[in-house]
Amino acid sequence: MKQARIILDPRSVVAPVRRRTFGSFVEHLGRCVYTGIFEPGHPAADEDGFRTDVLNLVRELGVSTIRYPGGNFVSSYRWEDGVGPVAERPTRLDLAWHSLETNAFGVDEFMRWVAKAGVEPIMAINLGTRGIEAALDLLEYTNHPSGTRLSDWRRANGSDQPYRIRMWCLGNEMDGPWQIGQKTATEYGRIAAQTASAMRRIDPDLQLIACGSSHSAMPTFGDWEREVLTQAYDQVDMISLHAYYQQHGDDLPSFLASAENMDHFIDSVVAIADSVRAVRRADKKIMVAFDEWNVWYQDAAPSVLPSGDDWPVAPRLLEDRYNVADAVVVGNLLISLLRHSDRVAAACQAQLVNVIAPIMTEPGGEAWRQTIFQPFARTAANARGVVLDSRATGDTVTTSRYGDVTAVDSVATWDASSRSAAVFLVNRSTSDDAEVSIEAGALGVDTVAECVTISGPDPYAKNALGEPDRAEPQPNKQVELTGGTVAVTLSPISWTMLRLGAAA
Repeated sequence: MKQARIILDPRSVVAPVRRRTFGSFVEHLGRCVYTGIFEPGHPAADEDGFRTDVLNLVRELGVSTIRYPGGNFVSSYRWEDGVGPVAERPTRLDLAWHSLETNAFGVDEFMRWVAKAGVEPIMAINLGTRGIEAALDLLEYTNHPSGTRLSDWRRANGSDQPYRIRMWCLGNEMDGPWQIGQKTATEYGRIAAQTASAMRRIDPDLQLIACGSSHSAMPTFGDWEREVLTQAYDQVDMISLHAYYQQHGDDLPSFLASAENMDHFIDSVVAIADSVRAVRRADKKIMVAFDEWNVWYQDAAPSVLPSGDDWPVAPRLLEDRYNVADAVVVGNLLISLLRHSDRVAAACQAQLVNVIAPIMTEPGGEAWRQTIFQPFARTAANARGVVLDSRATGDTVTTSRYGDVTAVDSVATWDASSRSAAVFLVNRSTSDDAEVSIEAGALGVDTVAECVTISGPDPYAKNALGEPDRAEPQPNKQVELTGGTVAVTLSPISWTMLRLGAAA
């Protein structure tokens, strides 16, 4: 049995819990929009064509923000195609995903949807095939009250009040050779700075996100961040990070330790941003927007794009089906994001529905939860107050990719107003239980309010249509609180949420 120790001290505060940590992502990719969140004629569709069964699951998931409309899609997107009378909107080739885009769903539909979902929008702009002028036009359309051609066009399209979108992504993955309009760091840094500066003439209080490297294995990683921030530091507030994880071959131990990579990625980008800050003698800190992250099996069949003359509308793409091990890794990635709350100002799990997603649908049929739904939902619901510096210490496991890592990884949050703590834990051992001692006396808690675990004898068990609950959280009864110390046992390959409280 592995041993681990955690100390909870209300004085050891990392940062407040940021609700924007629990964001998601909706891209015009596969069935994320069409037959995902939007399906006119579906039995559960409302008057706007939005699937209410999906809306209910989105609220249950606890999503705080939604990034839109891409992703790779945005780099050749003409936002004007998706507004006005639907019958007059053009159908276009989507070069990112080799599909047809009908534009039946656009900016106004998206803004109506986020209002119903109760989430904050993050709007991405096209800096691939377009630039400053199109960005300013979209900003005027969405945010200016009235009295101009574009703001009055929005009003004529049914939205009298401005949307007041605060967060904007200045393009997407512009370092990637797969990106329409790929740029060098110098080219992108210049257009990002110019676009940001122009947008701030309309609204100086926007929160603007510059593109970082598409992933940490890019050959230009590090140099890209340094050059982009050298040019755009004064104009932007955040820099983006993207990372996807999957099991390679039979290397389950390294996959379970994926959060080690996320930790290092965040720390590296923060260090680069702070080095630019030092050289510029700047007061402000650049924050991190980890606005794409998830488990994604990129070499699997669902990720193979159409080709040739095949340009389908909303094909089944990237529809990965997740298992217990995937859920444990997702829970661990959320632990990483939370413990970096001092610099991670926003994050978006990619994506929300059907496309590498926690929510799946069938056209005309049911919506259901994947295994990765629950660690996200439980973390979003229970992380409150402040994040405590509470990483577990103890026994290790050996991985081929990351060397020796702690068998148990953890983070905790503390809400002084309700005198409640939430501890999120993973056991990354593939074979051994882990016995965890949590010293919580300094919090004054005396009750185990809840303890649930996602695990099971088969780490590759999946939820499915017709079997939506095969990998649901189960009560963990191997927990005891005595004299301010919690003892809890974690089964191998497991994610656990433990909630502690104080009697009134």
